Amino acid sequence: MKKSLLLFCFIAFLASCVKAQSIEDLMSQVSTVNLQTNVAQLSGEQSAIINGSMQTIPSRVHSANDLAADYIKERLEALPNLNVEFQDFNTTGKNVIATQLGQTNPDNIYIICAHYDSVTTYCADDNATGVAAVMEIARLLSNQCTDNTIVYALWDEEEIGLRGANYYAQQSADETNGNTRDNILGVINMDMIGYDGDAPGTPGDNQFDIDVRDIANSIAIKDDLLSILGTYTFDLHEIVVNPGTTASDHSRFWNQGYSAVLVGESWETNDQTPDYHTSNDRVEDIDFQYMTELTKLVLAYTATKAGLIGVDNTITQTATALISNQTTGTYQWFNCDTNTPISGETNQSFAPSTNGNYAVEVTNGDCTEISNCVNFSVLSSEEFLPNEIKVYPNPVDSVIKIDNFTESEIDITINTISGKVIKKTNSQKAYIEIEFDSTASGVYFVTIKSKTKASNYKIIKE
Repeated sequence: MKKSLLLFCFIAFLASCVKAQSIEDLMSQVSTVNLQTNVAQLSGEQSAIINGSMQTIPSRVHSANDLAADYIKERLEALPNLNVEFQDFNTTGKNVIATQLGQTNPDNIYIICAHYDSVTTYCADDNATGVAAVMEIARLLSNQCTDNTIVYALWDEEEIGLRGANYYAQQSADETNGNTRDNILGVINMDMIGYDGDAPGTPGDNQFDIDVRDIANSIAIKDDLLSILGTYTFDLHEIVVNPGTTASDHSRFWNQGYSAVLVGESWETNDQTPDYHTSNDRVEDIDFQYMTELTKLVLAYTATKAGLIGVDNTITQTATALISNQTTGTYQWFNCDTNTPISGETNQSFAPSTNGNYAVEVTNGDCTEISNCVNFSVLSSEEFLPNEIKVYPNPVDSVIKIDNFTESEIDITINTISGKVIKKTNSQKAYIEIEFDSTASGVYFVTIKSKTKASNYKIIKE
């Protein structure tokens, strides 16, 4: 290319193997909260730490959007396995380009992109939504090793002529002076993905457009997106628009003979934001559930085409240790609270001596992945006696009952078998009831702690 280009699972002291993250696992980790925060910060409705201080982005208009560019670049630089840089294309315009190099076929490139400039203040839907989605996809996929290269591109000066994307596409296709045309296999452009005419969070049609033209293999990208919609569960309804609009950045790749599509809210059915290109385009009008579904779709497409390499970056937690589920390779454990490696902790298992958040970096061959951070609490060596704490019934149907015969204050945490915290509370009542009727069937773990004792209880929800 010439372009400068954690898990809580207590099972009676036994480590239980968990499969490496699948595409569906990754989809389930798309965070609506992250999307909300990033859109609010990009649109200037919430302050953020940028260049070391708390600041508010006043505007993303192309002539004064350097602070927005810094915000994007800093957040991508904080992610693993990305090479992040500015690509200056004129005196004021600069793209933010983050490259995740493929391990098997580094010259095979898939681009996920959005423009970050705007025409006026706020402009939450246009296009803080697309940028936030690219950043969230990068957060999740940058922890993975892939066969092919992923480029996360945020374009500048889209609003005054698609200039940033045009420059990148022309440079990619340039074969003069001994240059080689970049092997871009697919481009998905996300432009305005946050508005659905139904009230935010309510059931509705959730229609979105896939704009496509019969250029290169663009139709195949559309077909791949439809296949993904049929493979996984989405609350979305597609509208295929062919010939699709040329009024956004994907068209500049069409001009160079590359395969590309636009994914966005449904202009085809006149269901776009009524506040288009005005300062009334605000966060309060974004349907974040709808936006989350579209982010999941593009993530699933990207992960599928990039090709996830089978390194298991998940962790199993026992009462006394954290264990990497990858059985071969080299390991380095990290303290997430200080963002530093832990000296001498290079084995598959690690027994923390203090409470904290920990992760493991696993290297197997040429592939290095880091786990999510896991919260680990050092359990007291003394457990509750049966006449002190009783958890019942087991199996449970609708309510978990806890008899706290000590009447001391206790912390109660309930985790799924995969480590997700689903309920957390504390109480010093003698009799405690926790609603469990709406919880899915399966195995759960109840951790109860006091100042001096701690115990774990495995329960089954029928």
